[in-house]
Amino acid sequence: MSSFSVPVWVAGIVLAGASLSPAWAQSPQPQAPVSNGANTRPVASAYRVTDAVTIDGVLDEGMWLEATPLRGFIQAEPFEGLPGSETTEVRLLYDDEAIYIGVTLHDRDPSLIVTTETRRDADLEDMDSFQMIFDTFHDRQNGFVFGTNVAGIQYDAQVRDQGEEEDNWDGSWEVRTSMSPTGWVAEFKIPLRTLRYGPAPQTWGINFHRNIQRTRERTYWAPLERIYQLSRLTSAGELRGLELGTPRNFKILPYVVGSADRNFFPGSETNLDGDFGGDAKIGITPSLNLDLTYNTDFAQVEVDDEQINLTRFNLRFPEKRPFFLENAGLFTVGKEEEVDLFFSRRIGLDEDGAIVPILAGGRLTGKMGGVNVGVLNMQTEDIRLVSANNFSVVRLSRELPNRSGIGAMFVNRSGTGDLSPSGDWNRTWGVDGRYGVGEYFTMAGFAARTETPGLTGRDYAFNVDSEYNDRTHRVGFEYGRTGEDFNPEVGFLENEDGYSRVHGRYHLTMRQQKIRDWGFREWQPHVQYTRYEYLDGGLSRANLHLDNHWDWENGNRIDTALNGEWEGFREPFEIYPGIVVPVGEHGGLYYRMRANSDQRKWMSAELEWEVGRFLTGTQNSPTLEVVIRQGGRFTLDGTWSYRSINLPEGAFDTNLANMRVTYNFTPSVFVQSLIQYNDRTSRWSTNLRFHVLETAGTGLFVVYNDTESLRGLGPVNRAFIVKYVRQFDLIR
Repeated sequence: MSSFSVPVWVAGIVLAGASLSPAWAQSPQPQAPVSNGANTRPVASAYRVTDAVTIDGVLDEGMWLEATPLRGFIQAEPFEGLPGSETTEVRLLYDDEAIYIGVTLHDRDPSLIVTTETRRDADLEDMDSFQMIFDTFHDRQNGFVFGTNVAGIQYDAQVRDQGEEEDNWDGSWEVRTSMSPTGWVAEFKIPLRTLRYGPAPQTWGINFHRNIQRTRERTYWAPLERIYQLSRLTSAGELRGLELGTPRNFKILPYVVGSADRNFFPGSETNLDGDFGGDAKIGITPSLNLDLTYNTDFAQVEVDDEQINLTRFNLRFPEKRPFFLENAGLFTVGKEEEVDLFFSRRIGLDEDGAIVPILAGGRLTGKMGGVNVGVLNMQTEDIRLVSANNFSVVRLSRELPNRSGIGAMFVNRSGTGDLSPSGDWNRTWGVDGRYGVGEYFTMAGFAARTETPGLTGRDYAFNVDSEYNDRTHRVGFEYGRTGEDFNPEVGFLENEDGYSRVHGRYHLTMRQQKIRDWGFREWQPHVQYTRYEYLDGGLSRANLHLDNHWDWENGNRIDTALNGEWEGFREPFEIYPGIVVPVGEHGGLYYRMRANSDQRKWMSAELEWEVGRFLTGTQNSPTLEVVIRQGGRFTLDGTWSYRSINLPEGAFDTNLANMRVTYNFTPSVFVQSLIQYNDRTSRWSTNLRFHVLETAGTGLFVVYNDTESLRGLGPVNRAFIVKYVRQFDLIR
């Protein structure tokens, strides 16, 4: 087919939605005034104590009674601006060692409290929970998040640039909870050495969030509009009058590991191995930390979820290794899912995901003179045909007023081993920035270039994104270009051919009383279109998404979409063994439906189905997920994805299935299995993990991996690993 343009009827639907009358396009619910002005920002103070605070989930010490409680939580959901339906009280204490937070969460019927998980770092938004955020440098863009639920789990995360919470950060802290006939209580102890902050006297940005899941109610101490989350630090309150000293911090985390591993091919034997290594955490200043690692090991990390690639482009597997996840947001520059100037999976893993030993490394992160600093250096070893490499990253950024900021990054890879040829190096240089205008408009972008011996073509990439987002309308436009010789070898690049990219989107959220009378919480019609062109012109690919989200108050949801996918092939593409798609422009429209039942129930399901055009032919592609829970301790989550592709060049089917089963004995002791089946590789695999957590990712880890072939019904590889990590606090 020829190059694609948006049909007239699609534009008509979008314009019709945008031109609805004000009575229909705006919610009549009362609104609380939300101001960023310093005079209207809610203010808290912490009570300094000298006696020890016992963390037992019961606020019975006299010091708690002397602290002034913070009340007046305001709804963001379901009725923005109204007081919370249940009373929440927060008290703050501190001493030379820690910040203490005591929370009383009143509930007129505690039997209706929802608990779906009892494991550390579970998603707290799916259950009754309480969270807080500390903007310790008061830059209104970065913060530490701590939270818990009735079961007393630990949830912690970091926020960068008011973005999504990075919940793979694990700090050392304590929490205990208790229940009563009038609700529940949570008591936190956050050691000062877990945080980073500036010199005394300190003023922090602060906010508190309570979730009541049976009514899907979200309330905040410092009110937020419903389009925002706890990470919206420009709307946070303030914690004033702190006089915090400079606690010293020096921890070492040694590990020992033993393993038995066998590849099942003729003549193979079981390989028994043992090793040791460790990490160290050193507080250089209250705002600057040094992390060191030697003989780095990630045996306890869950294996990757299998994916099947039916495109010409690279797949991006997420980073799961704890050392690289900590402070990962500081090193993130690029275009999400398409371009990353630094992608930590390039260190310690080869192109097939096999482990490349990391000899040692270090990371310095924090603030110096108001500038965010990140420096990383890692050294790998020679293994098989992979040369040893040294990886270096330098990242600098600075926050500016009103959600704005600027930054720069340098990334270098140098071959250092005996297998490294001459000229084996690669460099990436980049700058990025964001600019906030008022409350609702933001522009963000990056520009970068690479240096690679032997590549002399266009080695640059850039992208600019602008968005307006108020409570009702979200409108965005993007433009970017990537050269054919842009080569971030320590980054990620989805499309390596070079392209220009144009993207536009419009999203309307409708919450009128008439919609609520129908039983819905909201209706979200939206449309987006993205077009990629080769640098010399012509369609590379294009995507259309025209959708409606219907969200019921009872937790059910259905999305009905008309999608379009178009591809421009300049050379034949083998999509499946023996099936080759010819040169030309192929694709068309297809229908996609997604629906899920109430995820608060003991059993829930989600179905996604795509039917219609696919390249030169058609597709029929259902995906079904079923989740079964029991009391927050037991969870079974199974997914099956089937794709039936029928092309003039040939037909084929693919199946991809996985089942994750978790049992939580306590919030820190759990067993989890991940079983996967992939008919493209004709294998199924099992990853079984038993964890006894102590603090900040330490403890006992027992792992069993088994990969079986469906051809001959025999094993491919089996491994059994036992690892123990202990944290020693050398300065108390």
